[in-house]
Amino acid sequence: MGEDKQRPAYEFVDMNTKGEGAVETAFANQVAYCENAGAHITARVVGAIAEVLRSDASNALIERIRHWQGAPLADALPLRVAGGVHSLHLAGTAPELSPIYRGIPADDVGILGAVMRAHEAPLLPWLDGPPQTNEAGRSANFIAAMLWLAEKGLPPRFECLEIGSSAGINLMLDRYRYDLGGVMVGPEDAAMHFAPVWKGTPPPAHAIEIVSTKGCDVAPVDLTDPAQALRLKAYIWPEHTVRFERMEAAIEAAGERKPDLVKMNAADFVEAQLVQPQASGTTRMLMHSIVWQYVPKDQQDRVRAAMEAAGAKATADRPLAWVSVEADRTVHRHMLRVRYWPGGVEDVQLAWSHPHGADVEWIAG
Repeated sequence: MGEDKQRPAYEFVDMNTKGEGAVETAFANQVAYCENAGAHITARVVGAIAEVLRSDASNALIERIRHWQGAPLADALPLRVAGGVHSLHLAGTAPELSPIYRGIPADDVGILGAVMRAHEAPLLPWLDGPPQTNEAGRSANFIAAMLWLAEKGLPPRFECLEIGSSAGINLMLDRYRYDLGGVMVGPEDAAMHFAPVWKGTPPPAHAIEIVSTKGCDVAPVDLTDPAQALRLKAYIWPEHTVRFERMEAAIEAAGERKPDLVKMNAADFVEAQLVQPQASGTTRMLMHSIVWQYVPKDQQDRVRAAMEAAGAKATADRPLAWVSVEADRTVHRHMLRVRYWPGGVEDVQLAWSHPHGADVEWIAG
């Protein structure tokens, strides 16, 4: 599969689209998304799988993908399959994949077709749940948002609640060091250091404190379990080698002290946490990154309702904030957005952000 001279077109469609043509569209969109994010190997794998689906190849794995019962884009079906394929490469059980992951020209469709037939049994379970895309680099966005909130007069002591925490890597954000356009935050002896390419003015400089972090996931990952850690690595796009280094650092940090992570869906977690007592002089902050698209609509509605209700009771001494880093699929970029109460301040976009924290374009002034 040669390198395209032009980026493939990205078609904006309803994430919940099902039925005829939905699977093909989902794979085409994922190829375009990966290419635009610099993930050329992942795009190559996803594109080859799409070609296999268009062929006359057939087994239980291929047919389940081809006739996906849900919404393939909302379910991140292409990334489920790609994660499974990558796991075979990482484990060394499918050496024929090596040329693709090394970026060497090869018969991609032939290789992927053979792998999907030979490894049908281990690949099928990868279709059973959404990708776990935990990335420590996204923490820089949350820290920048805290600095902005402190500048707005909210208490600079933060109680952080995260939904879709996966392995809880971003729940350890207080253990990392950040250089945000020259604004330094975090301990010098940090488990990881982040210095995203910063565009625009730096965020406000403030002394902030993270007093607690707690998160949830419907299928939490234990970083101290090698098998679970390998599964998480399989969802890392192979081009992004720094992310593997960060994963190893996160595994070591979790071994020293596990993040506070519970198995629970987003709505149940938010509702349960918002009724807990909030200490005076702290800002309670809900945060999430690249997860909202995976939260079922009924749960999204419950989270919004719970936040609005809690926001109505918020005070200057016990405020509430909602910080998110989610995709705007119309422009292939991710938005850092904030709401906070009291005052019912509507969504404010603070920045455009790379999905893995490589760069931040600060637009909040």
